[in-house]
This record gives sequence, C-alpha cells and structure tokens, in this order.
Amino acid sequence: MYPKSIVIPVVPAAERFSTSDCQSAEPYALMVLGDSMQPEFNDGEIIVIEPDGLCKDGSFVIADDVAGEPIFRQLRQTADGWQLQALNPAYPVVPLASLSAVKGVVLMKKSPGKPRAKKYYA
Repeated sequence: MYPKSIVIPVVPAAERFSTSDCQSAEPYALMVLGDSMQPEFNDGEIIVIEPDGLCKDGSFVIADDVAGEPIFRQLRQTADGWQLQALNPAYPVVPLASLSAVKGVVLMKKSPGKPRAKKYYA
C-alpha cells in the first residue's frame, strides 16, 4: 500500500510574496525559469529559499526589483551600494536602494529527476 499523496500547490512567485499560508520564516522552493542565472542555475532546476537567511556579498537571493517584482539574482556590493546581478551577462544589473528588498537567500539547488544532483549554498 502506498502512502497518501500530498498535493503541493504551485503558485507564481509574485503571488507567494503577497499572500501565503506559510509563516514568513519557513523555507520554500521555487523553480528556475529562463537563462538569466546560467551557467550556475539552469532552467527547470529547483531552488530552496530561506526567508531569514543571512545575505552577504555574493549570495544568491530572491529580491524585489525596482518595479516590486520578485527576481532571482546574485547580490553584489559595490562602491555605489548594493545591486542584483545576473550570471548571464545578457541581463542588466538592478540597483537596490536597501537590503530590505531581499526576500530570501538560496540554500540549495536540485535538478529534477537526478537524485544526486544537488548543491548547497550559504
């Protein structure tokens, strides 16, 4: 006999930040979409986010961009302040007014269908 199935709802990242049944301190997972964070993060990989994670220069984060939309980028500190940088140079750098825009830090990534293909961060 198989254990009872658990249904995990899939919602857009923007919706997750506006309304959520989870406590703000609970880790959550997102799927990488697109090529902005290649070669480190590929389309379809799953990333686990720690909302209360310590962000520092070089951390991979989920943050609000200048339009208030969630964005997955690497946090960088420069002489001019903080910025969000894509690993793919085809994407622009996004300046941050403050670190309060950071919503969580990437703890790990996992490639679906590959049990041993995971990597930890932070």
